[in-house]
Amino acid sequence: MKKSLSEMTLEEMWKLFPIILSEHKSCWREWYNKEEKRIATFIGMKNIKIYHIGSTAINNIWAKPIIDILLEIPNDISMSVIKEMLLNNGYICMHEEKNRKSFNRGYTNEGFAEKVFHLHLHYYGDNDELFFRDYMNENFVLAKKYEKLKLSLWKEFKYNRDAYTNAKSSFVEKYTKCAKKKYRNRY
Repeated sequence: MKKSLSEMTLEEMWKLFPIILSEHKSCWREWYNKEEKRIATFIGMKNIKIYHIGSTAINNIWAKPIIDILLEIPNDISMSVIKEMLLNNGYICMHEEKNRKSFNRGYTNEGFAEKVFHLHLHYYGDNDELFFRDYMNENFVLAKKYEKLKLSLWKEFKYNRDAYTNAKSSFVEKYTKCAKKKYRNRY
């Protein structure tokens, strides 16, 4: 009998869900748009903000075919309330901190589903991902440098998602800082 996802070690999870990169696909925007509407419908609050982030939101670069979503909520809304709504609508909580939670949808005991989503739940203003996304979309040469970095790390860290992410972090941090200077009042 196969283990459930909650019974697997991190290493077993990484084997079942390896890093896979693919050329940019136009359907990613459509997947995001449908999921954004679905989330807005079941949460039903007008004061939430939902954004497409991550590499699938950067034009014309290779990316993991996983749609990253940032869900920002006001500070006066309990993350626990939103967490319950997400859990009741197909998301699995993967990581929790006091002011941040991460969820996914599309992970199965057999591997990735056709559509996979990572949702990052933050309070208003905790949105560095938006700055990085915008900066890459407005700087094609830098976006291609980021793509090249990702492609160079892919095979080495295929089964170690944390190492893959950590190896990209200095690039992301550097250009997020540049973006925050440039777009000071954007978000």
